[in-house]
Amino acid sequence: MNKHPERIIVKNQKAYHDFEILETYEAGIVLKGSEVKSVKEGKVSLKEAYADIRNGEVYIINMHITPYEKDRISKLNPLRPRKLLLHKYEIKRLIGKVKERGFTLIPLMVVEKRNLIKVVLGLGRGKKLYEKREELKKRIVEREIQRAMKREME
Repeated sequence: MNKHPERIIVKNQKAYHDFEILETYEAGIVLKGSEVKSVKEGKVSLKEAYADIRNGEVYIINMHITPYEKDRISKLNPLRPRKLLLHKYEIKRLIGKVKERGFTLIPLMVVEKRNLIKVVLGLGRGKKLYEKREELKKRIVEREIQRAMKREME
């Protein structure tokens, strides 16, 4: 029995719709003070968030963490850039892919793993409008097939 299960705190559904995800990376995140409690309560949003590489370090930008209501001391900016913790070789690989091939780093989800907060980053390429439409059509067709199969079974 797993003593410390992985728990998904928040998931970025729009990222899967707007981007074709090719690879995923799991990174730790540097949080200050009561931000940890706020994240564990699920008061975090990835809607407008993206990851950027600055001076050989990866930062997550525009990730909104609502201030913890019981904290009266620290006044942290909810949208401040937060450093992500990755291995050097992973950062070098990401730098190469982002600069050469035009990929983007998108935060896909925030998870709690063994009492640590982790961010799952996706290396993706933006989808064109027609690709999004085709994907929606495929989903609708698959859903109709499933319904027809279910009716036949009854």
